[in-house]
Amino acid sequence: MTYAEYFYEIKNKFMGTDVSDIHEHLAFQFDIEDPECGGIFYVEVKDGQLFVEPYEYYDRDAKFIASPDTFTKLAEGTMDPVAAFTMQKLKVEGNIDKALRLKEIIDLKKKQEKEAKKKAVKATKTEAKAAAKTTKTAAKKTTTKKAATEK
Repeated sequence: MTYAEYFYEIKNKFMGTDVSDIHEHLAFQFDIEDPECGGIFYVEVKDGQLFVEPYEYYDRDAKFIASPDTFTKLAEGTMDPVAAFTMQKLKVEGNIDKALRLKEIIDLKKKQEKEAKKKAVKATKTEAKAAAKTTKTAAKKTTTKKAATEK
């Protein structure tokens, strides 16, 4: 996988996260340690919006250094950043207090995905009920018509 492919995969995992409740400016740089898809990108929260771009961020709050696998797991929410740091899978440089806010962004994304799944399931159930009701009504009309025709 190339750096560009990897970057866009990660960007898609982060984008769509509603960070409108985060009112401070946060800037994180991610250094991917890998000979094939290694590179740098940043995640920034500014004015309640999330930006993910394939550039170095010089005035960053924190820098995270890890393998592509670790960053993928972090972005998917399957690995906790604090646990990754503790297991030495993630190196952190810079403002540790602000670095801990990465967990908040990941948790927001997980929560939003969970809510979206609930809504999708609820919508599917509602559609299924409506379809069943329509089928029942159609069957009832057919039975009524058949009974009227037989008389």
